[in-house]
Amino acid sequence: MRPSRHSILSVIIAAIAVPAISGNIYVSPSGNDNAAGSTEAPLKSPSEALKRAREWRRLKSPEANDTVRIIFAEGNYSISDPIFIRPEDSGTENSPTILCSANDSKAVINGGMEVRGWSIAMNDPRISPELKGKIWVADAPMNGNRIVETRQLYVNGKKALRASQFSAGVMERMIDFNPADRTITVPGTDLDFSGANTLEMMVHQRWAIAILRVKGIKKDSRGNLIVSFHDPESRLEFDHPWPQPVIGGEKGNSSYCFTNALSLLDTPGEWYQDYPSGKIYYYPEEGSDPNKSEITVPVIETLVSIDGTPDRKVRNVRFENISFEYASWIRPSREGHVTLQGGFRLLDAYKLAIPGLPEKAELENQAWIARPEAAVIVRNSVGIDFHGCTFTHLGATGLDYASGDSECSVTECEFSDIGGTALQIGTFPDRGFETHVPYLPKNENEICHDIIVKGNSIYDATNEDWGCVGIGAGYVRDITIADNEVSHVNYSGICVGWGWTPLVSSMRNNRITGNHVHHFGAQLYDTGGIYTLSNQPGSIIRDNRIEDLIEAPYATNDRGFYIYFDEATDGFTVENNYCPNAEFGYNQPGPSMIIRNNGPHVKLD
Repeated sequence: MRPSRHSILSVIIAAIAVPAISGNIYVSPSGNDNAAGSTEAPLKSPSEALKRAREWRRLKSPEANDTVRIIFAEGNYSISDPIFIRPEDSGTENSPTILCSANDSKAVINGGMEVRGWSIAMNDPRISPELKGKIWVADAPMNGNRIVETRQLYVNGKKALRASQFSAGVMERMIDFNPADRTITVPGTDLDFSGANTLEMMVHQRWAIAILRVKGIKKDSRGNLIVSFHDPESRLEFDHPWPQPVIGGEKGNSSYCFTNALSLLDTPGEWYQDYPSGKIYYYPEEGSDPNKSEITVPVIETLVSIDGTPDRKVRNVRFENISFEYASWIRPSREGHVTLQGGFRLLDAYKLAIPGLPEKAELENQAWIARPEAAVIVRNSVGIDFHGCTFTHLGATGLDYASGDSECSVTECEFSDIGGTALQIGTFPDRGFETHVPYLPKNENEICHDIIVKGNSIYDATNEDWGCVGIGAGYVRDITIADNEVSHVNYSGICVGWGWTPLVSSMRNNRITGNHVHHFGAQLYDTGGIYTLSNQPGSIIRDNRIEDLIEAPYATNDRGFYIYFDEATDGFTVENNYCPNAEFGYNQPGPSMIIRNNGPHVKLD
């Protein structure tokens, strides 16, 4: 039977009367996780919002037919364990999941806790008489049933200096580095280190630093200090050949400083945490009351973990205008920190008595590494994007695409006050994979590829581990690093490549274009504004502006370059880059390099 005009009109009117089903979930710091998740009744936690969205997708609810938005009201979202995003949280190309701040506000994923209850430390015999009444103390906060241990403390949003022998960035030259008895000899000092059971030595070693927990100190006949260290870092520091400190360099011996003892707490703005009591001591600026300041310690090392597998990837999740703040970096307090390069710590390394591996006949050392910790880590994903986000007050790596990630983007984000590398991408073969062996996995899904890093600002990264970089990419292919500003880093600005090998690997077709790199190499050497390693066929370095290479004060030679083609770099076309001169660094480059029209005459738009 043909329907009447009246019945058709009734259906149309009924359809119009049914409200559209919203795919929005609202979250507020003052919300309730038992609420509806609406604007009037928002949820409280990011994890609960993700669970609601996950259930919509599992049950094929109409709310998931279009974009699913998790909308955060302005404010702090304090977390004590990482936000976990898994394959079941995946969106689709037509229905992505977007986590965003409401309107023009900024929601903060916050891994920190405030330190409260400060009082003047009046009766501690370790505090010198001249500092009585100036040092304040408070109990560290509790996270669950554990006292929070920290290497970072922030006062009103600014990182305070951990108690140090000298002022920030200042060091002294060592006298001797002795691998035979695993000691370092340094000039004598009047400082009292008795009872300083958490004393550390930070050592400058060419393109990296080492953080060594002090085991013992004795004086020689001249009053110099002979310092020994705990394992595993003692073994690693004296067994690994690259990079070790320099004795008798062009500009003198390598440098060091002592940190982390109450006797070193002697300058306004410094702080120290006692162990095992956990008490935090702070020397505020004159006239400042810590109880009237916002003093924060980070509690967890990872804020967000996006974790798929090579066969079940996390897909189509986007972060917009979210701030990620206050992530810890505590591991060096427990095992020291000896690195090979780029912040990658050594698990084992030693010099070969008889050189040579099947992959590299002239190789005279072997090394096995581990990946640095990261505030936001992405593994095995497709289409995980960050746009307009902020990464700040982070102890180690800021954002890390670790393995198996593709078709992702990081655009118009800001990275500042980062302890390690701001943005890291790709495989740096770790654990049991010897680091000089070319990485060419049978499963292409393990390679990071087709990732765009564009229009970001990176400032003040590497401020704890000086050997880290602004943007670091390892074994990657088809990535674009374009139109970013990278500045004020202690080592290199943008680094692409790994492996020290001319052999075919998984690296190719990488583009580094239109970036502005400046004020780099502030503490270390063997550095480049743009730095490359190994064979990367079809790759491009073009239209970059690289300037203001800093003269590192404790470098033992002058090896710093605007562009540094380190060992076995090959496959690049390098053209139209502005720099004050075109005296680039070359370390055994391959035969397929094209280098033309670079230097001070280049005009960039």
